[in-house]
Amino acid sequence: MRIFASKKDMDTKEFDWAEDIEGAVTVCDTEGIVIYMNKRSRETFNKAGKTMVGKSMIPCHNERSQAIIRDMLENNHPHCYTISKKGQRKLIFQTPWRQDGEVKGLVEFSFVIPDEMPHYDRG
Repeated sequence: MRIFASKKDMDTKEFDWAEDIEGAVTVCDTEGIVIYMNKRSRETFNKAGKTMVGKSMIPCHNERSQAIIRDMLENNHPHCYTISKKGQRKLIFQTPWRQDGEVKGLVEFSFVIPDEMPHYDRG
């Protein structure tokens, strides 16, 4: 898989592995410009046939979330939490993606969590 530093470099064929997985995958650059959305992400976030690719995701977030996004980009660390939305529980995992050790943006994975999910301790 190749990640791109900007939307002008993007070739969506490089992301084929992510297109039909069971979760939403959204990738942005360091400015918050969306450079990739898989099928589930497009179904979730694109409105009225308009894509978010090429647009800033920053205005879609409140001040608290914007501060978290800046912190992840500046301090190179992930952010993980769960939500309830439309009767489903979801795991949200956001993390910087890097190229040659340098942060180039963020990737967000969003997966539905089953109501009953086993947990295993593997020590």
